[in-house]
Amino acid sequence: MAFYCQTDSYATELLTEVVSCSPAQLKTENGGKKETLSGYNVILKDTVLFPEGGGQPDDRGSIGEVPVHRVTRQGPEAVHFVSSPLHPGSDMLVKVDWNRRFDHMQQHSGQHLITAIADSLYGFKTTSWELGRQRSTIELDTPTMTNDQAEAIELLVNQKIRQRVPVVVRVITTDDPEFNQVRSRGLPDDHAGPVRIIDIEGVDANMCCGTHVANLSDLQVIKILGTEKGKKNKTNLIFIAGERVLKYAARSYSVEKSLTGLLKNGPEEHIEGVEKLQKSVKTLQKNNLTLLRDLAVLTAQSFKNRPDRSKLFSLHRKEGDNEFMNIIANEIGTEDTLLFLTVGDERTSGLFLLAGPPEIIDQVGPRAAHLLDGKGAGKKGRFQGKANKMSQRGEVERLLQEAINGSALKEE
Repeated sequence: MAFYCQTDSYATELLTEVVSCSPAQLKTENGGKKETLSGYNVILKDTVLFPEGGGQPDDRGSIGEVPVHRVTRQGPEAVHFVSSPLHPGSDMLVKVDWNRRFDHMQQHSGQHLITAIADSLYGFKTTSWELGRQRSTIELDTPTMTNDQAEAIELLVNQKIRQRVPVVVRVITTDDPEFNQVRSRGLPDDHAGPVRIIDIEGVDANMCCGTHVANLSDLQVIKILGTEKGKKNKTNLIFIAGERVLKYAARSYSVEKSLTGLLKNGPEEHIEGVEKLQKSVKTLQKNNLTLLRDLAVLTAQSFKNRPDRSKLFSLHRKEGDNEFMNIIANEIGTEDTLLFLTVGDERTSGLFLLAGPPEIIDQVGPRAAHLLDGKGAGKKGRFQGKANKMSQRGEVERLLQEAINGSALKEE
């Protein structure tokens, strides 16, 4: 059956009856964190909320005052996942999140148009597509696409938009002679009943279950952002349509304005300005590393020249790296000295190095890492790693002093 949202994609609400409500769980992922929500699966007599399918995500909205968190298709039914129970037999007003719906309509109809034009101009067949949160991707069955080809496709699709070409939704049966003439990647295994055709007049006719605009003018504009190499000799074409183009232009202008202020030049000179800055940074980094290495050698020599130097050498420096610490350890030597070196933030995270007689380092290394809330590894008299609690340096120094007092470090 066709749901109300497929009959009229511009409908924003529908009064309908609750058929069933049963306990259910929904697995979600938010920012990489997986969660399982407890709620209810609700089936309605009809729905204005589109269930995911055909490469298009599902709608969001509400049933009465209850938010709908997911809509999926199970056979001929649309299943709405909600957090509160609803009473079967009751009439409820179902509302759709129109901004999300219209965005999906623009991207999906945009995909149909690009797919048709890419095929008619160059014979590039669409093998799959993905409607993303910020941009969408069409997988084309071609190993390469030139910039000129992408520009030609973009030019023609926008011409079709300006020509206000109608988009007509028709329903036919699988035994209709037209069924074998329309473009399709095949019907789902559980499909039953008539077939829905999205007909962009004079451009394309394609089987599809999604929601679409009624006229290409509602797409406003399509921008092809570029292409990238896909899998198995295919090319991914990346695009945005409608309101997403306006938002993209606003974000791009904001970035351009900020760069103009930072680089003190015009937009056409931004790339050249950034390249000069990158070269300057690389030169400064190289000079800084050279100075840091020289400082490591001088620090080690200063300690070795002390007439009353102790058996423990402890040093923290905010600027530095593993090489800085290892140079100091190599210059001082670890036969008769225990070294505790750290770089990074003095209170939180950074790197550490313990060096000295292997029998002592093997004993105190893991304990020091534990005190610093870090991890490390070592061999041949050196133990180094990452610390997350540099504020515990004092505790590590006390541990090392106890190890020295209980050991037989070589006397002068």
